[in-house]
Amino acid sequence: MRITKMIPNMFTLGNLFCGFLSVGFASHGSYKNAAILILIGMMLDSMDGRLARMLNADTELGKELDSLADIVTFGVAPSFLVYYTYFFQFDWLGLAIAGLFPLFGAYRLARFNISTNKSNLNYFIGVPITAAGGIIAILTLFGNHIPQIVTTVIFTALCFLMVSKLRIPSLKEIPLPKYGTIVTIFLGSLLYVSYKSTYEQFPYLIYIATPLYIAFLAYRFVKGKQRKHFD
Repeated sequence: MRITKMIPNMFTLGNLFCGFLSVGFASHGSYKNAAILILIGMMLDSMDGRLARMLNADTELGKELDSLADIVTFGVAPSFLVYYTYFFQFDWLGLAIAGLFPLFGAYRLARFNISTNKSNLNYFIGVPITAAGGIIAILTLFGNHIPQIVTTVIFTALCFLMVSKLRIPSLKEIPLPKYGTIVTIFLGSLLYVSYKSTYEQFPYLIYIATPLYIAFLAYRFVKGKQRKHFD
């Protein structure tokens, strides 16, 4: 029983480790690999909470660990990625601007953690840090085709949108198989696009993470069908 309760935390720690590796790859100039690691972190982040509910393993430790992992993978890692690819040319000013991303993201997470309205399925207050970090990773993957000014504007906008009071549709009421399949196909396409430039350096996580995520979604789909059948 105790091992079962640790399974979601292992996925959360995997998410955190993806963030750490992303910073390392970015610092060595492997920007596409760094971006892919953030996307893999998104997959793991989408799985840990669902696994906790499936296994009846929701714990306060898991919730706190999830927030810490999100800060690294979707706050610190994207900020370093943007700095090494765009803002490095502005020296210390560029580093300071890049550092705003995890600061705003941390504030957003802290505000969410003390919120009394977490149960609302219709919307988030402000852009979630997971989505913001994923957008930065995607912009980096297609960085050769996107003007730097566009990335700079989107980066700056996301910083303020995370701490804004805007209501962002959560999409939680969309059935998992439909929405999860769309997400998987989209992320899988991004990984395939970057295949030629990353295969020799970093093949295994690309071809392990996506099939595992698809298998998880397929399992959720089958369980959902069985539940409806018995109801």
